[in-house]
Amino acid sequence: MTNDELLVATAVNFWNSALSRADKLFLNASEKELEHPVAPGKNRLIYLWGHLTAVNDSMISLMGLGQRLHPEFDEVFVTAPDRTAVKEIPADEVRKAWTEINAKLNAEFANMKPADWLHKHTAVSDADFAKEPLRNRLAILLSRTGHLGYHMGQAIFAGK
Repeated sequence: MTNDELLVATAVNFWNSALSRADKLFLNASEKELEHPVAPGKNRLIYLWGHLTAVNDSMISLMGLGQRLHPEFDEVFVTAPDRTAVKEIPADEVRKAWTEINAKLNAEFANMKPADWLHKHTAVSDADFAKEPLRNRLAILLSRTGHLGYHMGQAIFAGK
């Protein structure tokens, strides 16, 4: 592997490790466990999982890899606080979307060359990217991996 390939492989491996930890927690949780708040009066596990699902879904379009698969999750898990959305999305739908979205992302990542990771993401203009080339796809992967880790840290308190 070249140094560029090693750098990208390291970042993608870190992403996959974080996803694996999230899979262990969320995919094995019962409906009752998913209703537990991370702390009294705070978000439930199902909300954190739906939120992470929506954020991962947004990576598809943000990285220029295609259209989002489940934009309807934003209304329930991003723009509305837990327990305030007009409708709820059941755990089996979150589970299906989580699996589908992450499979899509990982398939796309596997096809990307190291130089592809340094292309601008879709939320930055060409002019701004010329000034700030760190606003690239790799930065999205790294920031979303950190975001996933942050919420996983919250989630561990739900079972205590």
